[in-house]
Amino acid sequence: MQLIRFGAPGAEQPGIHKDGKRFSTAAFGEDYTETFFATDGINRLRAWLDTNPTLPEVPAAERWGAPITRPSKIVCIGLNYVDHARETNAEIPKEPILFFKSTTALVGPNDPVHIPRGSEKLDWEVELAVVIGKRATYVSEDDALSYVAGFALHNDYSERAFQIERGGQWVKGKSCDTFAPLGPWLSTPDSMPDIKSLRLWLTVNGKTFQDGNTSNMIFPVPFLVSYVSQFMTLLPGDIISTGTPAGVGLGFKPAIYLREGDVVELGIDGLGTSKQIVTKLPS
Repeated sequence: MQLIRFGAPGAEQPGIHKDGKRFSTAAFGEDYTETFFATDGINRLRAWLDTNPTLPEVPAAERWGAPITRPSKIVCIGLNYVDHARETNAEIPKEPILFFKSTTALVGPNDPVHIPRGSEKLDWEVELAVVIGKRATYVSEDDALSYVAGFALHNDYSERAFQIERGGQWVKGKSCDTFAPLGPWLSTPDSMPDIKSLRLWLTVNGKTFQDGNTSNMIFPVPFLVSYVSQFMTLLPGDIISTGTPAGVGLGFKPAIYLREGDVVELGIDGLGTSKQIVTKLPS
């Protein structure tokens, strides 16, 4: 099953994506919140769909929203692909590097990305996002996937000067508004290809910069879910963004950064595609 949300920012409604079309599940009466996931919402929704097979189709012109409501946290994994670590001249991590991305950065998959005030080094990172389905504390690696509600496409935008040159706190370069476009949908695990071998790619103005595969992760998804849960409680709807392959702007010599009008497109097997146009911060 593929969960979607649609409509104006702040007024999104829930739905599903099926056979290339979007359908509203507003009549189900629940949005895709922490409570929805915590109360076995996916299976309850499946059962409801079995008895309500005819749903209103969402007009094609409707905006795509992020496929879940704002989570309690977005946990990101740094340098989780060997080729990305090497391109940034970083050591290969012996344990996962964790940092947070503000939940206020979350937007729809095709919303514009805004250049923050004072920004000079806006960069891109295509990533596989894992959405947690139930409260997770001290989870074993063997059981980790049972705590996953689904997966989504995520562009972990970064302002490298804020991240690296403004005190060394990564969260500052990761958390600006619009820096977490998520979606177009959340795919439940049963509707996904093998997550251990997913192609993920990203282009800027039609030129391919990233073309990697999750098989090259240093720390795979089950390990990451287990690892993060050793240090904090993961709540239903929380996101773990699992790192990016080589090809980010920072890795080029000289570095390449985004400018107003640039068009960023990205995708992951089974998770669709998204597109963001780089725009000035609204006054």
